[in-house]
Amino acid sequence: MAYTWFDDYLLGQATRAYQHLGCHFGENKGVSGAWFRVYAPKARSVTLIGDFNSWNLFAHQMKKVDDRGLYEIFVPEVKEYQSYKYHIEAEDGSFLDKCDPVGFFSELRPGTCSRTFDIENFIYHDEDYMNQRSRNFDRPVSIYEIHLGSWLGMVDGRNLSYEEIAPRLIDYCHENGFTHVEVMPITQYPFDGSWGYQVVGYYSVDSRYGNPKQFMSFIDRMHQAGIGVILDFVPVHFAVDPHGLARFDGSTVYEYGNENEYSQWGSKNFDLGKDPVRSFLMSSINFFIEYFHVDGIRIDAVSNIIYYDGNADRGINTGAVDFVKRLNYKVHDMHPDVMMIAEDSSAYGHVTKGYEGLGFDYKWDLGWMNDTLKYYAKDPIYRSYHHNQLTFSMAYFYSENFVLPLSHDEVVFGKGTIINKMWGNYDDKFAGVRNLYAYQFAHPGKKLNFMGNELASFDEWNEHKSLPWELKSFPKHDSVSRLIRDLNLVYRNHPALYFEEYNPAHFQWISCNNSDQSVIVFKREAQDECFIFVFNMTPNYYAVYDIGVPYEGDYEEVINTDKDVYGGWNQCNYMPLKSIVGEYQNQSCRLTIKLGSFAGIFLRYVKKSAPRKVNAENIKNASSSIKTTKKN
Repeated sequence: MAYTWFDDYLLGQATRAYQHLGCHFGENKGVSGAWFRVYAPKARSVTLIGDFNSWNLFAHQMKKVDDRGLYEIFVPEVKEYQSYKYHIEAEDGSFLDKCDPVGFFSELRPGTCSRTFDIENFIYHDEDYMNQRSRNFDRPVSIYEIHLGSWLGMVDGRNLSYEEIAPRLIDYCHENGFTHVEVMPITQYPFDGSWGYQVVGYYSVDSRYGNPKQFMSFIDRMHQAGIGVILDFVPVHFAVDPHGLARFDGSTVYEYGNENEYSQWGSKNFDLGKDPVRSFLMSSINFFIEYFHVDGIRIDAVSNIIYYDGNADRGINTGAVDFVKRLNYKVHDMHPDVMMIAEDSSAYGHVTKGYEGLGFDYKWDLGWMNDTLKYYAKDPIYRSYHHNQLTFSMAYFYSENFVLPLSHDEVVFGKGTIINKMWGNYDDKFAGVRNLYAYQFAHPGKKLNFMGNELASFDEWNEHKSLPWELKSFPKHDSVSRLIRDLNLVYRNHPALYFEEYNPAHFQWISCNNSDQSVIVFKREAQDECFIFVFNMTPNYYAVYDIGVPYEGDYEEVINTDKDVYGGWNQCNYMPLKSIVGEYQNQSCRLTIKLGSFAGIFLRYVKKSAPRKVNAENIKNASSSIKTTKKN
């Protein structure tokens, strides 16, 4: 018997199972209709029920075409958008009605059926973007994490569609300088409050916002505008809703059959050691890469892949680790320009580096996020005792390729918003959050901010409500938005802030041990460009402050978070500053600056061979691909 795609599926090697499983429009002996195929290894029988047969339990019994559990049937005259399910007789004689595990579209909740949909023949217009796409190691990456339903909220009692969101999001990303958007899970999920992290349809685009081709159009338009799209993906656990994957054919097809069956979230854990489960998930990820042109996949809860329930004391889950290694190898082999990103809170080594590692391109630096936010929450009087929380990240930074996340996890109910985490009174909090965002962009690593961080909202994110866009009418809040815009523009247009940032040769501490004053100074240098970063973590103001710098010559202040346009007190260095020769802080020259309270400062060395003024007008016009708006 010839080796088939189904052998690949059962051996955990399939990456295109969607070409065979699910519903596919076609012909059979010259008759138009649709093929339906499903994997149900322990079922006694499977019957297809749906709109096309008036939900008749006897009209379309599926044929078992492989004794290992593959069923199929061809149904004439099936139309698009018809609802259907599989009526499964389990081994114990009970009956289950299940949606299609590889269904491409689903009823809008509370409906629970799969819907027929022709996934083929969408015409893309993003060839130029796809031809230059890469994994972005030496390119700027500033990610805007978004929950599609609550970014703008409902209009006339309904969610905006993928196609309606696209032009608004494009304009916003252009105006604010973001390079990518990361969309929280859009695989079909029943419960709004799970935000997409408890899935029932791993091939089904979320019907809250439209159909699969509308989502293809969303990505196509983002690409034409030069904006990348990253998808959140949840391969650790799935929803327990009775129409989903749980006990799919009466047996544990997808989950464990022991105490590991349920996750800490009350959902069911995938048994990632099972080969058909591996094929199912790898094919799902590849489906979104090949059919939807996504640029990156962010894998959720990697620590729960590495360890049972994320608990290192329970030991490494070798089957799950082997799965993620195989997944990353296959994705990179087929799509060397697609980013694989780990949301991982564990201390497991080589998540992104080394042949013995997991094979991801990037890892969220959750240690940086936790240490940094704890530090900014402290009273400046006591920050000198916790100075290492600010500097420790660089001690391990080069062990992985890190993304610096200020994500949705930090602004949900009960956690407070980013600005609410800052120490002090109203003005202090704004000064602190400006300093924090500047520090994030100065620190090596790709950047990620959850939607609304740029508004400095005091209200936690609620998936049922729009972002508080009215805050833009208040100068304090709008000034934070302007700062993030300018940080993005400076970041995108200066190689010292992104080129070879995972190479320690491009970073140097100038002053990292000044805990008494809680001031840090460091240098980043790449492609004949040198930036000096100075951060004052206290309300103390210094009219004269000396720092060491590597070169004799002029230094221009590119960013100062204390500028009045950002809501500060304007204790800035407007004219170019000239260094003098003389060793200081292990540098060959000394530079005297004005250092405002809670100020974050970016200084650019102006080399004689390539003089370049960097001022507000340069920033505004830094890239013709970015739209900016004049501030009053």
